[in-house]
Amino acid sequence: MEEKILTINNLHVEFLHDGVYQEAVKGVSLDVYRGRTLGIVGESGSGKSVTSLAVMGLLPQPPACRMTGLINMTGKGTSSSDNGKPLRTTMIFQEPMTSLNPVQKCGPQVAEMLLAHEKVSKREARQRVIDLFAEVMLPRPEKIYNSYPHEISGGQKQRVMIAMALICHPDLVIADEPTTALDVTVQKTILELLRTLQKKYNIGIIFITHDLGVIAQIADDVLVMYKGEIVERGTVEQVLYHPTQSYTRGLLACRPPLDCRPLRLPTVKDFLDNPDYQTQHELRPIHTPDPETRPLLRVRDLEVTYALKKNIFGKTLQELKAVDGFSFDVFRGETLGLVGESGCGKSTLGRALLHLVDTSSGTIEYDGHPLDKLDSEGYTQLRRKMQIVFQDPYSSLNPRITIGEAIKEPLQCHRMFDSDSQRRQRVLELMQQVGLSPEWYNRYPHEFSGGQRQRVCIARALILQPELVICDESVSALDVSVQAQVLNLLNDLKEQYGYTYIFITHDLSVVKFFADRIMVMEKGCLVECASSDELFRNPQQPYTQRLLAAIPRL
Repeated sequence: MEEKILTINNLHVEFLHDGVYQEAVKGVSLDVYRGRTLGIVGESGSGKSVTSLAVMGLLPQPPACRMTGLINMTGKGTSSSDNGKPLRTTMIFQEPMTSLNPVQKCGPQVAEMLLAHEKVSKREARQRVIDLFAEVMLPRPEKIYNSYPHEISGGQKQRVMIAMALICHPDLVIADEPTTALDVTVQKTILELLRTLQKKYNIGIIFITHDLGVIAQIADDVLVMYKGEIVERGTVEQVLYHPTQSYTRGLLACRPPLDCRPLRLPTVKDFLDNPDYQTQHELRPIHTPDPETRPLLRVRDLEVTYALKKNIFGKTLQELKAVDGFSFDVFRGETLGLVGESGCGKSTLGRALLHLVDTSSGTIEYDGHPLDKLDSEGYTQLRRKMQIVFQDPYSSLNPRITIGEAIKEPLQCHRMFDSDSQRRQRVLELMQQVGLSPEWYNRYPHEFSGGQRQRVCIARALILQPELVICDESVSALDVSVQAQVLNLLNDLKEQYGYTYIFITHDLSVVKFFADRIMVMEKGCLVECASSDELFRNPQQPYTQRLLAAIPRL
């Protein structure tokens, strides 16, 4: 009989907001068993993370937060067990960079956990941390022990967090979206690592995510949460392959398929509004431009180099080629996808096209005009034609100005329209087009969800009616349902205004749906370029094959 290590019964959590308590978790009950993984899925705001924070005792104190219900740590490892030790619970947070202390080396941060909870010497703690670093497959464990968080990659930071969670041999690990910001190859490695360590140490895992493809890879049992309540539960096979609730069906349908390119992605709202909703099978054709026409953007032998080390006189001693001899064309009306692992140079390339970072060599031509020959006035005109939507909508918006003023600011900078009232009217029209209520004009960024903030950033980029829009991981951090809405919106705007997109992402299922052609990038170099369907059907390069094999599938 499987051993139950956690029981939650009728959990209610309320937060105080403007003098009124608002319920975030509404009567949640669940069980976690040793050696099994419970997956909790749902959109942002569904109560997933609040439930896990309640288990960890990390919720705010009253009166800011009120909690009722039973959270019971049971089974072997409690104070009544043979060894007399309390059951240990640890948590792996979503963003390792904000969870690790940036001014302290990685190894001592993990050793600190061991020294606080067990009677070991500093030398013994150091050796145990290095051994565990090797176990979680960190390269050069001794070096990483003495490295600061900013000196290692995102996947390596997440492995450090996993080591920190496992150093004291916990009975239960709560993993809160630990792979959301990782590319597919690192994500696959992390999931396999968690499964391996779970079997070795016989631990229970609560795995929180909004990606049902990830749940299919790691979970044994699944809970689906919506607006603070559990709407469906069961084994992975029951929930993913035989869902009974419209909300679950909507979450499953929102994921871009890998075997076709539908005209539109369904959303959760479609299924909630109509429980009998059926996914449409109309396919979207690939845009194939005439190769004889002049490309809108022509890039040849582009290089971007960063100095890693300089001497006291400023001479570069060591450098990194973030973009190494990149050449490609972008034609009017097409969507060109750019994929690759984190650190391969995708975002650097996108910024170099807009001259947000300096290039070392190579040429960029826009509509036949070399950019290196433009004067300041020419660059000002170019800014109207080329815009970018950044990955993080919160950090790319000024928290001190309203969203209406943020969208209007480009019109003021480029002196478009004769009066401020005309600019305001244009902003209100565009807000409606991107699904934002005109009544929200005077609201601030913190008053919106992540998906709504991303719509604000899209509106700000499109307010000048540009010809080329660079989307830099602009849907990577969004829930699958919000992601589907934003992708549909971008396609609608493309059809209406004839935009050309460069779509940068590490999510291969998204780029399969959205892009006409896909470029694959590795370590600053172009590895492969083909149409969306051809690349997925017949990848030529081993690197591309590895990326496609790592996609989490249902």
